[in-house]
Amino acid sequence: MRQMRTARGEWRMGGTASLSVRYSLFAIRPAALAAVLVLSPLAAHADQRADFLGGLTRDCHGCDLSGANFKRHDLAGADLAGANLQKANFHDANLAGAHLAGADLTGANLNKADLRRADLAGAKLNDAMLYAANLDGARLPGADLTDALMGTARFTRSDLTKTILRNTDLRKARLADAILVGADLTTAALDFAVLRSAKLDGATLTQARLIEAECNDASLIGADLTDADASGANFRGANFARANLAGTSFRKGDLYDAMLDQAIFKDTIMPDGTTQP
Repeated sequence: MRQMRTARGEWRMGGTASLSVRYSLFAIRPAALAAVLVLSPLAAHADQRADFLGGLTRDCHGCDLSGANFKRHDLAGADLAGANLQKANFHDANLAGAHLAGADLTGANLNKADLRRADLAGAKLNDAMLYAANLDGARLPGADLTDALMGTARFTRSDLTKTILRNTDLRKARLADAILVGADLTTAALDFAVLRSAKLDGATLTQARLIEAECNDASLIGADLTDADASGANFRGANFARANLAGTSFRKGDLYDAMLDQAIFKDTIMPDGTTQP
């Protein structure tokens, strides 16, 4: 049987009888193009992930890197915004200046990691480990660090506006000059933490522990310290204007020169052990 191709996409198969089959290039092309458009982003994302894991790029925006091991890796300035980093290992890794906004770092190991000036706005860090991590100058507004372990971590001059820090371990953490306006520190452990000149206006510190914390010159205007334990804490020059101090214990603490205008006192234990009112 002979086959001949004719103009305008027609195949003619001849013999004693001939059969003509027509096709349209315009009918085929859209379908093929649609398939390419569907598969290209997935293939590109897979290639991007492979390149990132292979150290060929530092850009893996939105990638799934859950459980990956980046221990001691140099990822300074990496773009991991929106990435899935659940239970990833960044122990002692360099993430200085990294873009991690909106990333999911639930259960991730960031112990001793360098996160100076990193952008973690809106990131999820529930149950994450950040023991001795350095987050000086980092941005964490709106981030969720519920139950995170951050003992001795550094947050000097960091932005933690409206950050969720419920039940976090921040013992001996350094938060000097940090911005914690509107932050939720309910039941947080801040024993021996340094909060010198920190801004905690409107923050929630209900049942928080601030035992022997350094909070001199801190601003706690309108903050809620209901039932907080601030025994032995230094609040020299701190501003408690309109703060709720119901049930707060300042036993053996220092409130010298503290501003208490319109603060709410109810069963508040003062430094000398007396109760107000």
